[in-house]
Amino acid sequence: ARVAQLVEHATENRSVGGSIPPPGTIFVRAMPSTNPSRGFVVLALCRRMSSLRNCGNVFGEIGRENDMITKRQTLLAVSALPLAQRASAQGAEALARAFAPSGKLRAVINLGNPILANQAPSAALPHGVSVDLAQELARRLGVELEMVVLRAAGRAVEAVRSGQADIGFFAVDPARSEGIEFSAPYVEIEGAYLVRGSSSLMQLAEVDRPGTRIAVGLNSAYDLYLSREVRYASLVRVPTSPAVVDEFLRQNLDVAAGVRQQLEADAARVGGLRILPGRFMVIHQAMGLAAGRDPAALLYLAAFVEDMKASGFVANALTRHGIQGATVAAARA
Repeated sequence: ARVAQLVEHATENRSVGGSIPPPGTIFVRAMPSTNPSRGFVVLALCRRMSSLRNCGNVFGEIGRENDMITKRQTLLAVSALPLAQRASAQGAEALARAFAPSGKLRAVINLGNPILANQAPSAALPHGVSVDLAQELARRLGVELEMVVLRAAGRAVEAVRSGQADIGFFAVDPARSEGIEFSAPYVEIEGAYLVRGSSSLMQLAEVDRPGTRIAVGLNSAYDLYLSREVRYASLVRVPTSPAVVDEFLRQNLDVAAGVRQQLEADAARVGGLRILPGRFMVIHQAMGLAAGRDPAALLYLAAFVEDMKASGFVANALTRHGIQGATVAAARA
């Protein structure tokens, strides 16, 4: 609501506050929407006015980004992260309701990706980077966190789409865009191939051939990617990603596809297996919010993810949980 109010003032060429913005101010680029029912479109978000022209789109609605700022394209300063701290109590409560209409922030935690979350058999709750991010977001919003723990990416996506959860942690893929709004990525990980030590396959390019059978986790990021990219090999879908290597062995398949770290752990556990050099894809892990929520929530989530990367929160979480091979995603340009 506060963002909308400031945009109204800015699009009418009125000043915002009348003073020099403080350090750390977030700048938003906006323009009136071509759809009268929307009023305005937030085009971009960045931390420095000097980088405004190169800011990435938040909502994916493209303006003429190379043009000079005109009467139709205005700048407005929105308070530094977290936005709710400088908003009125009423605005903070509205933002919390936008994220957590039930009064609790329901975050779906996918145990199918060991980079993001794990849970020891004796532990009551999971731990990992996604858990840390969910806890920090709930803290900043001032709401209780409720974790919805699932073991497959496809189920996690459906939990957010169906309203069983408010936010989730997903690999960005076009097939998942319906019903979910994504932030920029916060972590990047590699998709790799695993084969038996005796396999004749030595290079990634040799995998996509007639007769090759590839085990993949059902509706995982690499299942969606390979479903589009593979032309000759066939995919054998396994209910969950952690079960891929066991099914690969049980069914005597040719290749197991998955997150490199999971495959490396399985190779060490089983023995007699090897990972082909290189990667067949880069998986961009982002936070996702159910579509249809107040646009202010998506704007806040985008700023939250950028702050978590810039502050070192994500990097520290990866180190704390002993995650190797994953990298913090670059800041939104």
